[in-house]
Amino acid sequence: MLTTLGLLLSLAVPVLGVYVSASCPRGKQCRQALLSGNDILLDCNSSGAHWYYFLPHGRDHRSSSLLGVSNIEIMPEGSLIIRNPLPSQTGIYYCLNKNGTQVVRYEIDFQDVTTLHVTHKGLGQNPLQNETLRLGGKELIFTRWEPWQDCNRCGEPGERKRLGYCYVEEPLEEPTPCWLYLGEVAVWISRMRPELQVEDCHAQCSDDEPLRVDYVTFDNFQLNEESESVWLSCPLGSIYRPVIWEADDMPLTWKGQLSGWDVNTFLDPSTGGKQLRVFQPAIYKCFVQQELVAQFNPRPSLETLEVQMEENEAQQQEAGATAQWKADSVLVGLKLVLLVGTVLALAGVLLKFCRPSQGKRRERVLLVK
Repeated sequence: MLTTLGLLLSLAVPVLGVYVSASCPRGKQCRQALLSGNDILLDCNSSGAHWYYFLPHGRDHRSSSLLGVSNIEIMPEGSLIIRNPLPSQTGIYYCLNKNGTQVVRYEIDFQDVTTLHVTHKGLGQNPLQNETLRLGGKELIFTRWEPWQDCNRCGEPGERKRLGYCYVEEPLEEPTPCWLYLGEVAVWISRMRPELQVEDCHAQCSDDEPLRVDYVTFDNFQLNEESESVWLSCPLGSIYRPVIWEADDMPLTWKGQLSGWDVNTFLDPSTGGKQLRVFQPAIYKCFVQQELVAQFNPRPSLETLEVQMEENEAQQQEAGATAQWKADSVLVGLKLVLLVGTVLALAGVLLKFCRPSQGKRRERVLLVK
């Protein structure tokens, strides 16, 4: 019996980064739709495991080994990493232990992220409506929604998103992800695509476990001369995680982009905002699961460098003038002290010679009497 596979936002930490992992109970068969272009780790807790796959879209219907596939890596503990998966890699993935016994089986539909339908509830935008597939006249195409992700900010207004996948349902049958259902049937309907829905949110800050990653600073990014823009990528960001960017401490929102308010930046829907295209220099920060993970500082322009050099020179001149003034003040003070000392000494000498002695003053007093 097939089990609906749950995405676990666990932090598996292989050499090249942190991956969102999908897990399936041992000995079970799990079916799930995911998005192309977004890295995923298929869990199989069996050291020395062997992976095989069957692609329903290929000409060869035999199971094939995954060794040597350029965007796939088998980890020492047995899990499988698929980097930037393609829609054509939709299929069935088997994990076998050392003895050749099946540990888990994944049926994965990598739905084309380039066709993602994006809406924002706060703008009154509606998701796709259900349609009939028109193969036998009874198949229903609909969107199966994942749970809402956490709010991307806490303590102040933010946004949250959820993913929706294309499914086909027949009467009295379990729904199946669209391209696993179609197999080699060459059918294309505009309704058959994944969705991303966003809404406003406000969440209180909590003491949940942090990502425990170092905050990274990237210095000196600059705009491409031809496109007058540059792409920035948020470490640990994923379409499966809450992500938010700030430009000079101002949040960049999906609402601002979808409404046309924000024109100096572009959040990439296919990565869930992990990648940001910027058209003007600023200090950009990205947060994953409400935690700051990276800051991008622009390379100063020639005009900025010239202004900074002029300011530095002015500060140096001002500091030099202040130091000279202080030195002059000390010198003047010393001269005044010396002058006062000299005057006091001369006054003492004059008093000594001009003042009569105590004995003579007595004689004068006696003569008067």
